Amino acid sequence: MKKGQEYTGKVIRMDFPNKGIVEVQTDEGTENAMVKNALPGQTVRFGVSKRRGGKAEGRLKEVVEHAPCEDIANACPHMGACGGCLYQGFPYEETLKVKEGQIKRLLGDYTEGAAYDGIIASPLEDGYRNKMEYTFGDEIKDGPMTLGLHKRGSFYDILNVGDCHIAEPDFGKILDYTRQFFTERNIPYYHRMLHTGILRHLLVRKAIKTGEILVALVAASGTVIPENMTGKESEAAPAGTCTLTDAMLKEWCDGLRALSLTGSFAGILHIVNDNFADAVKCDRMEILYGQDVFMEELLGLRFRVSTFSFFQTNSLGAEKLYSLVRDYLMQEGVKGTVFDLYSGTGTIAQLLSPAAEQVIGVEIVEEAVEAAKENAALNGLTNCSFIAGDVLKVLDDVTEKPDYIILDPPRDGINPKALKKILDYGVDSLVYISCKPTSLARDMEAISAAGYHIIRWGMVDMFPYTGNVETVALLSKLSEAKHHIEVKVDMDELDLTSAEAKATYKEIQDWVQEKYGVHVTNLNIAQVKQIHGIIERENYNKPKSPDSRQPGCPEEKVKAIEDAMRHFQMI
Repeated sequence: MKKGQEYTGKVIRMDFPNKGIVEVQTDEGTENAMVKNALPGQTVRFGVSKRRGGKAEGRLKEVVEHAPCEDIANACPHMGACGGCLYQGFPYEETLKVKEGQIKRLLGDYTEGAAYDGIIASPLEDGYRNKMEYTFGDEIKDGPMTLGLHKRGSFYDILNVGDCHIAEPDFGKILDYTRQFFTERNIPYYHRMLHTGILRHLLVRKAIKTGEILVALVAASGTVIPENMTGKESEAAPAGTCTLTDAMLKEWCDGLRALSLTGSFAGILHIVNDNFADAVKCDRMEILYGQDVFMEELLGLRFRVSTFSFFQTNSLGAEKLYSLVRDYLMQEGVKGTVFDLYSGTGTIAQLLSPAAEQVIGVEIVEEAVEAAKENAALNGLTNCSFIAGDVLKVLDDVTEKPDYIILDPPRDGINPKALKKILDYGVDSLVYISCKPTSLARDMEAISAAGYHIIRWGMVDMFPYTGNVETVALLSKLSEAKHHIEVKVDMDELDLTSAEAKATYKEIQDWVQEKYGVHVTNLNIAQVKQIHGIIERENYNKPKSPDSRQPGCPEEKVKAIEDAMRHFQMI
């Protein structure tokens, strides 16, 4: 394949997150090219944009033939043009198979021998998103105002997406009403290059369990167009002074409340953002109706969610995810101190708090930390504490030592210096939750080098029809002991008493080490056996000479060994 040439081939697989591998028959034989957004089973036409080291990359030109499993008639009308979804038209079960194969290939040998829980489907395939950030703009230059999502690969063009399949159904009605309301009143959208205009974003959130809705209109405070502006800038900029009056905002708010929705409004907000950056930020907030928070429930706990605080975008999927995490830690017998690093609003910390002595969460976003503290108080949890700061720096100041660690880092994974500090704690078990499996695969190199092995893992599809998936891995330094125990048997140990036959010294040592974190010697075990009348063979672990002094077994080790002996039914 040559750069600049077009080819047609069949997509034989897709690598994470959207890298279609296209097989092409050329004069030189069979060759493969990576083409983004080309889906498994499709026949596509593409142009080669890069060729390096014998590998070709291409840009998708056309889907010549859809995959046999695709159902285009029932797919989202924005399929292909919108950058949100990847697998619209595919049966949901097929998307799960594709994602599962991607993650298995990425993690490879790291999961060998580990218990596998498969990929857990989202309870809702459509309408699962509880949060959407819409942008005001236009679909074509100087076209009518639109309100929706960016076109795939475009910074400027905005699609109207009132009938988006994955957004909560109430969102489409709110979006369509808002766009129509401000279009009829000739309120211009904010021009990201010229920094003129008013309307910037519409943020909509809804609690799936309680039905409460929070809406925020994000707008510039008002723009005066200078009289001396000339050239192309003057042509693109709206004339005069533009403002949102109190009366107009009240009318918009009243219209929203009159809509026929399945949910009910907890709050309707007007947020002023005069920052030049194209991001949803708040310089000033005005509550037009209700309050600036809404309530959601997860696994029996209640959470107060504010306008900008992080909360999983798939509430029912989050219950599946957090249940899996809780199961993994309960398998390890959670007790003592748990570190929840990159804790967000503290959801996982609060779910684990009943089983732990204390849970310490660390999160860099201060607003999320404040929300975590409020939610812990709301749920009557007194053993959760949360620290605002970078994990890399905070760990230097925390005096407590963890017994277990939960890692739920951002998409880019864990800072290598922070990861080293985390691994230096040497905890027996940790759980890694990854929303970007390539980051997990990268971090596993250092984690594996520190002696940890994945002993159980699985996936949760939190984002149906997109290219993303959550991966959860339980890692342990004790994994080898849990699966098999190497025992060296000397010939003179074959003469066992009935009590000795129930467990070897090595088994007792491993059991005590795993449960109590304490190393006991063969002498310690022999001394405790003698206490309970289990007589050792002649001269076994006796002093080498009559004058030798033999150390006694410490009380805490005696209790630990006795516990092990009861476990193995020796006493």
